[in-house]
Amino acid sequence: MGLKEWRQNKWFRFFTNAYVLVLTVFLIWMLFFDTNSFLIHRELRREVKKLEKQKEFLEEEIAKDKAIIEKLSDPEELEKFAREKYYLKKPKEEIFLIEYEDSLKNKEDENE
Repeated sequence: MGLKEWRQNKWFRFFTNAYVLVLTVFLIWMLFFDTNSFLIHRELRREVKKLEKQKEFLEEEIAKDKAIIEKLSDPEELEKFAREKYYLKKPKEEIFLIEYEDSLKNKEDENE
């Protein structure tokens, strides 16, 4: 197949058209090289999804914390929380911590 026959081919004439060549170069530029390229948009879309998931998680944590704060507004609940979490006690009061064998084994496993 000679050069003349190639030039007569319908597809060769279509792809060597100036408009098609410019459009092809433009599309390649916009997809890969531009500052607002498709690849960058895809990366940003992934980051947005990740941040939305993190936002949902943090909103759930805020709701849990608000529930705890609401619960701790009662003085009896506040005292119970302080005793259980921080082992606080009233003056002239003794605290006994009871640990079972199962919990001691779990603590040893965590230390290793």
